[in-house]
Amino acid sequence: MRVLPDAMLTSLRALLGDRFSTAEAVREQHAKGESWHTPGLPDAVCFVESTDEVAAIVRLCDQYDVPLVPFGAGSCIEGQTVALKGGLSIDMMRMNAVLEVNEGDLDCRVQPGITRKQLNQHLRDTGLFFPVDPGADASIGGMCATRASGTNAVRYGTMRENVLGLTVVTPQGEVIKTGTRARKSAAGYDLTRLYVGSEGTLGIITEVTLRLYGMPEAMSAAVVNFPSLDGAVQSVIETIQMGVPVARIELLDAYFMRLINAYSKTDYPERDTLFLEFHGSESAVTDQVHTFRDIAGSHGGGDFQWAEREEDRNRLWDARHTAYYAALAQYPGKQGLTTDVCVPISRLADSISAIQCEMQNSLLNSPVLGHVGDGNFHLIFCVDTDVPEEVAEARRLNAFLVNLALEMDGTCTGEHGIGNGKLDYLRLEHGDGAVEVMKTIKRALDPKNLFNPGKTVDC
Repeated sequence: MRVLPDAMLTSLRALLGDRFSTAEAVREQHAKGESWHTPGLPDAVCFVESTDEVAAIVRLCDQYDVPLVPFGAGSCIEGQTVALKGGLSIDMMRMNAVLEVNEGDLDCRVQPGITRKQLNQHLRDTGLFFPVDPGADASIGGMCATRASGTNAVRYGTMRENVLGLTVVTPQGEVIKTGTRARKSAAGYDLTRLYVGSEGTLGIITEVTLRLYGMPEAMSAAVVNFPSLDGAVQSVIETIQMGVPVARIELLDAYFMRLINAYSKTDYPERDTLFLEFHGSESAVTDQVHTFRDIAGSHGGGDFQWAEREEDRNRLWDARHTAYYAALAQYPGKQGLTTDVCVPISRLADSISAIQCEMQNSLLNSPVLGHVGDGNFHLIFCVDTDVPEEVAEARRLNAFLVNLALEMDGTCTGEHGIGNGKLDYLRLEHGDGAVEVMKTIKRALDPKNLFNPGKTVDC
């Protein structure tokens, strides 16, 4: 544990009162998140409530050369919240207000600690909603920092497309604003996109302006199973190629369906399965459903289960959203090592089949879950971290998957981010020149390397 300077401690306690803590239990809560990576204890935790407080803390860190790590809901996967070099963890979850909703312009301004479910509950009576759904009830600030995606990305895009502007505290403690509420701009560098996905390494996000959408007139969800993985994937490819504006397309393999049935007490056929949702007018949804039914039928899809009432759709998607916990429940005492890649959709079936084949001769196995409308899929290895052979094999399979995706012109992570968990793959994907450009940006904005050091790019 780092001994923080007495003068800094005095200033932090004066600023925050009992919202500043060095208690070991509090520090341990902020050392890991959902990540399987080795925890890193911060030396203290600051619970902030305003942009001014964040700026004041950053200026103290800059003055005393103390590293800091932003912390949201703690749902990150690749170690983004691990305090690798100690310092301060800045907990943003008390900054959870909706500051402004502009119904006529379909946008809103929020603080970073509000979660996506809290935001949509607030918007419920306006007829608007925010569509980015990574599964976990993540904070909006964390979703910006990791450039989150999820089940609705095939129609509504990722955080990259849905963030209009930010308020950011720089490593020198200056407060800046990026972007406007205008839907397009040609004014200067696109700083909003620079900070979206920067994982707290370039600045701390304290306000977010988001794009909103009108609630569709009609929504219909479906579950359909297939005799083969290839049939399910080919149905997705043809649906996308035909321009059917499906809102969600999720693939769960037969193994995952077995785990979900056991955990959620459902009775889905234990076959490769697609979960889908269609949005639009009554007639448009009807057309989408008929088109997809024909496509799926040509690839062996059958036994459709439909849900149109909100409570039925929620029940259907709850089964999908609990998939992670369904996997862990089958291996009590083990920890989930979750990884993801994204490939061109035409290579999706090949990539999934290849990793499934590789796992046949492995001491570990993983179900497959994919946001297949954009070629992104996930594996969950349940590992006893006290057994070195299991940890080593999980790492080997993860490396096999990443290299496979890169060979197919894909990416090492579609939505989990780099953190410190996939740091080694960044150069392999982008090459030396591009990584050096990233490091140049990091050094220019954060010359002391105090903001989330050891993440995204290693300076």
